[in-house]
Amino acid sequence: MLQYSQLLNKKLCLLKQDLLFIMGYASVLILLCFPALLGAHFVITEIEALNQQPSVRSPQKRSTHDVSAFDVEVYSVKVDCKVTSRFAHNVMSSRAVNRANVSKEANFKVELPKTAFITNFSMTIDEMVYVGVVKEKEVAQKQYEQAVSKGQTAGLVKASGTKMEQFTVSVNVAAFSKVTFELTYEELLKRHRGQYEMLIRVKPKQVVNHFEINVDIYEPQGIHFLDAHGTFITNDLSPLVQKTVTENKGHIFFSPTMDQQRSCPLCDTTLIDGDFIVKYDVNRDQAAGNIQIVNGYFVHFFAPVNLPQISKNVMFVVDESGSMWGNKIRQTREAFLVIMDDVHEDDYFNIITFDHDIRPWKKTLVKATSENIQEAKEIIKKIEPRGTTDINEAILDAVNILKDSKKMQQLPENRVSMIILLTDGDPTSGEVNKNKIQENVKNAIAGEINLYCLGFGEYLDFNFLEKLSLENSGIARRIYEKSDASLQIQGFYDEVASPLLSKIQMQYPENAIADLTKNTFGQYYNGSEIIVAGHITDNNLQDFAVDVNALGISGEQNLKLETKIPENEESFKSQQYIFGEYTERLWAYLTIQQLLEKRTSGSEDEKNNATSKALQLSLQYNFVTPLTSMVVTKPSEEDSVMIATKPNGEVQEVDGDPHFMVPVPAKNDNICFNIDEKPGVIFNLVKDPVTGIVVNAETIGDKKVIPGKKQNTYFGKIAVLNNKLDVKIEVSTQIIKVYYGQKYSYFTWTQVASLKQKSFDVITDKDKTLRVVFEGMAQFVILLHRVWKFHPLHQDYLGFYIIDDHQLSKQTHGLLGQFYSGIDYEVIEIHEGENTDKPDASMLIKGKVLTVTRGWQKEYRKDIKRGEDIPCWFIHNNGTGLIDGVPRDYIVSGIFESK
Repeated sequence: MLQYSQLLNKKLCLLKQDLLFIMGYASVLILLCFPALLGAHFVITEIEALNQQPSVRSPQKRSTHDVSAFDVEVYSVKVDCKVTSRFAHNVMSSRAVNRANVSKEANFKVELPKTAFITNFSMTIDEMVYVGVVKEKEVAQKQYEQAVSKGQTAGLVKASGTKMEQFTVSVNVAAFSKVTFELTYEELLKRHRGQYEMLIRVKPKQVVNHFEINVDIYEPQGIHFLDAHGTFITNDLSPLVQKTVTENKGHIFFSPTMDQQRSCPLCDTTLIDGDFIVKYDVNRDQAAGNIQIVNGYFVHFFAPVNLPQISKNVMFVVDESGSMWGNKIRQTREAFLVIMDDVHEDDYFNIITFDHDIRPWKKTLVKATSENIQEAKEIIKKIEPRGTTDINEAILDAVNILKDSKKMQQLPENRVSMIILLTDGDPTSGEVNKNKIQENVKNAIAGEINLYCLGFGEYLDFNFLEKLSLENSGIARRIYEKSDASLQIQGFYDEVASPLLSKIQMQYPENAIADLTKNTFGQYYNGSEIIVAGHITDNNLQDFAVDVNALGISGEQNLKLETKIPENEESFKSQQYIFGEYTERLWAYLTIQQLLEKRTSGSEDEKNNATSKALQLSLQYNFVTPLTSMVVTKPSEEDSVMIATKPNGEVQEVDGDPHFMVPVPAKNDNICFNIDEKPGVIFNLVKDPVTGIVVNAETIGDKKVIPGKKQNTYFGKIAVLNNKLDVKIEVSTQIIKVYYGQKYSYFTWTQVASLKQKSFDVITDKDKTLRVVFEGMAQFVILLHRVWKFHPLHQDYLGFYIIDDHQLSKQTHGLLGQFYSGIDYEVIEIHEGENTDKPDASMLIKGKVLTVTRGWQKEYRKDIKRGEDIPCWFIHNNGTGLIDGVPRDYIVSGIFESK
C-alpha cells in the first residue's frame, strides 16, 4: 500500500503536551507527514513546533498548516497496472518537490502482495535517474554494509500483514529539488472461487493534487466479467470509477479531484481510505484449456467448467493444546461450526481433536447426514485448550482411520481423501523430531491422501507445516490471529471443498519442450486454475498438442487440445500494447516460485539444485526473491544506498531470568540457554564493528533474597549504542533517554511517542514496547514487563529482541549477537529425561557433544502478559559449549562500554 501520513495528523502526528520531548532548546522534533497513495510516505524532521491543525479549513483565510505551505509538496501519485493473461505488471510512482532552502529527507514506502517480485526501482532527482540492480543476496549485503558503515541511508522489504509486505527507501532531497520514485513489481494473479483479484490498498490520509489508479487488462480468451470497487467508495465517488470492457480488453480508471477526495467540503481529511479491488474472469470454451505462445515460450491455462464434483473423505484434525487458549480456540470453534454446514451430504467425514492425547470422534468415517453433522457440532462446541502437542500421532491416527475405513469397504469408490490439520504450534510431545515426523507421515500416506495444514498464528514453524503438505499433495496456509481468523479458515475450506478432478497429468510434445514447470497435480478444484509453462525447443514444430489425463467422478478422463504454433504466435504480435514477451516472464516467475517450494520439501541435493536454479533465474530476469536483493546507489555529497530484500523473519531474544533464545532456520527449531549472575552485572549482548552498533544489559535481582533459594535475576537496564552515528539510548523500567550528537531527549513509558532522526527512529507504545530502528542497519524491540508494585518479591524488568532482517554484519558478536550469522547442530539419541514431558538428547555442536533438554521458552512480543510457549533445545550450565568462552567474558564495566 502506498501511504502518505497526513501532515500533523490530529491524532497521530501532533505532539501533544504530555508527549513533548525535553530537548533544552525552543524547538521540538515533529514528524511532518504528507499524503500519498498505496504507500509513498514522506517525512521531514527537525523543524519548529506548530500549533494544532484545525479540523476544517476556513474559506476566508488559508490555514498556515496546509500541506502546500510547507517545504516538501507531493504533487503526483500514480498506480499503473497492466495485466496480460493473468500476469500483472505494476508501476507505482510518486513525485515531490523540496521547496526548502536546505536538504530534507524523504521516505518512500509501498505495500506489495507477498507473492509479488520487485523487478525495478528507480529515483529521478534533478533529471538524473538512478536505477536499481538485482544482485545475489550476499553480494548485495556486502555493498549494503559498506554503505551503512559510512552512515548512509537505506531501505528494505518488511513483512507487514496477511497478504502484503512493505518496501521502504530513504533519500535526501536537495534544496529546491524534485524527486520521482518509481517501483515496478510483477505477480501472477491466482484464480480463487471463479475469479482473479487485484488488491490495491489506498490510504492517502489527506487530499492529493494528482491522484490516479489506471488498470489495463488484456485476456486473449475474452473477458467474462470485470468489476472494480473500493471499500471507501461512497455514492458520490462511485461514478468516478470508470470501467470499459470490450471482447478481450478491460480498462479501469479512478482519479478524483482534490475536492472530490475531501471527507467534507471544508475538510483537509480524505474519504479515500481502504482497498481498491479489481475482479474479473475470462471466457472458457475448451475443456482442455487455452494455450498461448509468444517467442518460443508457451503457457497452458487449464480450468475446465461444468464438471460434476467429486465427493470427499475428510478427516478434520484439530489442535486443542494449551497454546490454543483464548481467541484461537474460539475462532476455531466458530470456523468449524460454519464448515460443518458446508460439508456436502455425499461426503464422509470424521474429527480428531488432540493435545498429547488423541481423541477421535468416531472409529470410522461417517456420512454427512444432518444427524451426524449436528452431533459433530456438539463435539466442536466442547473443544477446549489443554495439554501439549502430539502432531505426529494425530496425523498418523487420521491416516489409519481413513485407510481402515477403505479396507472395510465403508467408503464408496472414486473419491478424494484428505486430511485437514489445524494447529498453532510445534510438536512438543510424542515424536518431536520434525524430520522424523515428516518421514512418518509421508510413509503412512504413501501418496493416497492429500494433507492440508492450517498454521495458526505468525510465530509457529510454518516451514515444517509447509513441508508436510507439499510432500503429501497438499498445501499449507498460515492463518493470522486477528478478527477475521475464522473467515480465513472457512475460506481455505471453501477452496478445497469442491474437487472436480484428481491425479492430473499434463503431457506436451515429446522431445520438443524444455524447462517445463510442474505438470502433475493432485487435484483441480472448482473455481481454481492450473497453469503450466515451458520453452519450445523444436523450431520446426508446427502443431502443439496437449493431452490431459485425470480422474473424475466417473473414472478416468482424457482431454485433448491442439493449436497451430505459427497461427497462435501471429495472433499475439499485434497485442503488444500492454507488455511484450509476457509468456517468458510468466514462465520464469512460475519456475522460480516452484523452485523455492522445492527448497522446502526436497532432499538436500534437490534443495541445493533448486536454490542454484532459482538464483540464476532471479538474476537473469531481475526479480527480487528470497535469494536476491536490489541495490540502488545515488552518488552525491550524501550518498544513499537502498536495498530491497525478502525477509526471513527469525527473531533472536533474551527475556525473563534472563533466558536467551536463538532461532536455527536450517533446522526449523530453536536453541535456548540461561545466564545466572548476581545483580548489577552488565553483559554485552550485541557488538557489530561494521555498523558500530553495541547493545549492553544490566541485571537486577528480586526485591529480597530468600535463604537457600536461587536468586533470580533479570535485565533492568538496556543500552543501545551506534558509535558511527553518535547515538546512545539508555532504557530502564522507568525512563528512556536518547543522546544524539549534542542533543538530548527523554520520555517515559507512560507515553506514546516517536522520535525520528535522519538515520534512526525511537518509537514507544505506552507501557509495552520500545522499538529502535537504525535505518538500514538493525531493528531492536525492548519489552517492559510490569509487575504489581506491591509484589513482595518481584519487580519490573525488560526483555530484548533482535528483529532479524539480516542487516547486521557477519562480524557481529556478543552473548546474543554471536549467533546472528547462524549456527548448525545435530540432535541424536533422544531419550526420556527427568521430566517425562521434556526429553533429553545429545547435541553435536561446535565439535562438542552436549546433553540438552527439550523445553519451552516464553516469547512475549505478541502477548506481553502471558507470552507464547516456543519449543527449543535447552543448553545447560550457562550455555557452556554453545557460547564462545564463558559468560564472564561478556561482562563490561559500564552500560555504555563499547570496547
